[in-house]
Order: sequence, then structure tokens, then C-alpha cells
Amino acid sequence: MSKIRRQLSANTSSSVEPKKLVDLKNKTGNLYESITIIAKRSNQINITIKEELHNKLEEFASHTDSLEEIHENKEQIEISRAYERMPNPALLATTEFLEDKVYYRKNDEDLFS
Repeated sequence: MSKIRRQLSANTSSSVEPKKLVDLKNKTGNLYESITIIAKRSNQINITIKEELHNKLEEFASHTDSLEEIHENKEQIEISRAYERMPNPALLATTEFLEDKVYYRKNDEDLFS
């Protein structure tokens, strides 16, 4: 198991659990700002996981178009299933946000006015 997958899914459940909107709002003072931060972190996690998966599956890629050479690879299937069982990136990002593991900063537009 890769470092990123262990780190991300160590304490996150794969099932959706309700969150108190007040908790999200209290982190930044604005619910929509909190949701935007979570969405951006979720996209980062998703890109990282996708790149990792593609790199692992690239080892099994066949670059010929012959139907006779297509075969079932159990390792490839297990890798794909492991990634399917991982928690959703949005769940991971929400957990990180609520545990204060996400660094974010607010751009002050007044500084340049």
C-alpha cells in the first residue's frame, strides 16, 4: 500500500456520515468558504490518487491491439479493487478539514487596493 493511500484512509470511513454545518462554518466563519476549501482539497487528493493508480496500471498495459494478447491479470484487478474500496476524496478532504490538517489562506484583496 502506498504512503498516500495509508495516510489518507487511515482514519476515514468509506461510508458517508452526517456532519454538522456549524462545525464547518466555525472553521472559517463562512460555510461556503469552508466548502470551497474542502472541494479544492478533494480535487488535489483525487488527482494524486488518479496519477498513482495510472502509474501502477501502466506496468500492466499492453501496447498492441491484438485481441489474442488480452488476458486477465489478477494483480491488476486487485490493485483496481483496492482503489475502489478507498474512501471518496470528498470524505477524505472533509475529515482533513475538520481535523485541521488542511492549510489554507485567504487572499486579502484590500492589500492591493
